[in-house]
Amino acid sequence: MQIGIVGLANVGKSTLFNALTRADVPALNYPFCTIEPNVGVVMIPDQRFLAVTDLVQPEKATAAVIEFVDIAGLVRGASRGEGLGNKFLSHIREVDAIIHVIRAFADPNVSSVEGSVDPLRDLELVETELILADLQSLENRIERVTRMLKTGERKYAEELKVLQEAQQHLNEGRIDLIDADKLPPDLRLLSAKPVLYLINIDENQLLNPEETEQLLQPLREKAAVRNCEVLMVCAALEAELAALSPDEAREYLAEFGLDASGLTRIIEAGRRLLNLVTFYTIKGPESRAWLVPRGTTAPQAAGKIHTDMERGFIKAEVISADKLIACGSLAKAKEQGAVRLEGKDYQVQDGDVILFHFNV
Repeated sequence: MQIGIVGLANVGKSTLFNALTRADVPALNYPFCTIEPNVGVVMIPDQRFLAVTDLVQPEKATAAVIEFVDIAGLVRGASRGEGLGNKFLSHIREVDAIIHVIRAFADPNVSSVEGSVDPLRDLELVETELILADLQSLENRIERVTRMLKTGERKYAEELKVLQEAQQHLNEGRIDLIDADKLPPDLRLLSAKPVLYLINIDENQLLNPEETEQLLQPLREKAAVRNCEVLMVCAALEAELAALSPDEAREYLAEFGLDASGLTRIIEAGRRLLNLVTFYTIKGPESRAWLVPRGTTAPQAAGKIHTDMERGFIKAEVISADKLIACGSLAKAKEQGAVRLEGKDYQVQDGDVILFHFNV
């Protein structure tokens, strides 16, 4: 699962990416510093998994991860190929969801490509470029499907109706009305991807939440229409925290009245953005956390581990991690009847510990 970090140039994307992944990506004060997308694999903080592994004491413990992709900054006209627009837009098309970084901080040492700090304008500028690129994709697809209508196959008439509906919504700027599930799976509209608005503020704004909230209210209203989450993060602070020990970082956060880093909140928001649940396997020398989309069935979850396990799925022994921890061991949990058997239709729940039975 990949989440793309997007936005205009000089809004703090690479600084945030560096902090997330502790990678050494250039974060320079000019557009197009990031020419190729940088991919970082980030472990999901999971206290529940730590408690399970403390109980099981495996030889190896492997946490679940999400991939973040730092995509170079867009500029006005990217949908027409301005700057490196076409290349950047293609990178956005490949990710599963988007974190849109929006600059709200003022810093004379970091230029704004639009000449001033205006979070709502910058948000609308990027969304407009995505919509324009999508309208071009839809126009090309509609022309192709219209030609295929001559074959008389009903599926093309149905697809054309869906495409024209999406085209109308985009022309009206109503991204929120697009149903991505109805679109052809290979179309991958940019503006239909799940999105998180991440507002990059400075340390002074962090210490003055009421004043900052007033600045960001128009963004929250727009986010409410799109039904997407808004996070406020100070990327510069997160970069400083990434260089500290865990104890030092906690002390530093406390100075700002925070009990969790912005990065922890971003990672959790990313999980919600992709609508993922975590399940655990504890059999053998390795205990492991796995991420799957909500609604994944037990056989599909088994296939995440190995395709043979999905093909030969018989049943699954399931217990919640919290229940397992309370029982003290898997053996005691079975003695108490806390482990249940589930079949092919069972949908994996967040926090399940699962033992799969299969035969191939």
